[in-house]
Amino acid sequence: MPLRSAGSTKAPRDAVHHPLFARYYARASVAAETRMHMADVRRRLLTGLSGRVIEIGAGNGLNFAHYPGTVSEVVAIEPERHLRKLAVDAALRAQMPVDVAPGAAEALPVKSEAFDAAVVSLVLCSVRDVPRALSEIRRVLRPGGELRFFEHGAGGGKVMRFTQRAMDATVWPPLAGGCHLARDPVGSLRAAGFELGPYRRMMMPENGPALPQSFCVLGTAWRPVSD
Repeated sequence: MPLRSAGSTKAPRDAVHHPLFARYYARASVAAETRMHMADVRRRLLTGLSGRVIEIGAGNGLNFAHYPGTVSEVVAIEPERHLRKLAVDAALRAQMPVDVAPGAAEALPVKSEAFDAAVVSLVLCSVRDVPRALSEIRRVLRPGGELRFFEHGAGGGKVMRFTQRAMDATVWPPLAGGCHLARDPVGSLRAAGFELGPYRRMMMPENGPALPQSFCVLGTAWRPVSD
């Protein structure tokens, strides 16, 4: 079993509690599968993965249907209770074993070096402590283990970036479940010691208007083999 025994680093059962936003997100994310082509993004995010995978911030489990058959097991960590219940339902329909568990990105309740790959999808925008969360992901990956990421963050010109920072400092995090618009996921991965692989910057929706949350990046990083 990958789950770590209780200790001082284990996150509380409901580390995140955004019941209204969780219900909105559950509906909006399902609609985005076709309207914003998110299903295609999920397939690109997960293709080629193999072995044991940990997904941090699994939400309502929409990624589960897109894991390739080369994945032997998924441990899905989701801190929000309503989304976790939906993820459990999605896990029952998955083609490989999926273990859905409570926990926060900053204190993953799993053993060190237990996974071949990790997945974060629209997660780093909302964690409370990005460096600590990435340190935890690095801890649970084996040396040379792969991190797949799809995140949104800062982008656009001076006016857009100013707007993102202003919204982060005022209304956006309370309205959007702790989400932040002006973070730099690629820079954070570099600072955390990951080796960056290929990544692609993209707009979501790809052919729609540029909104503060539209600036996304899809890519791969690795825990250094020398760790």
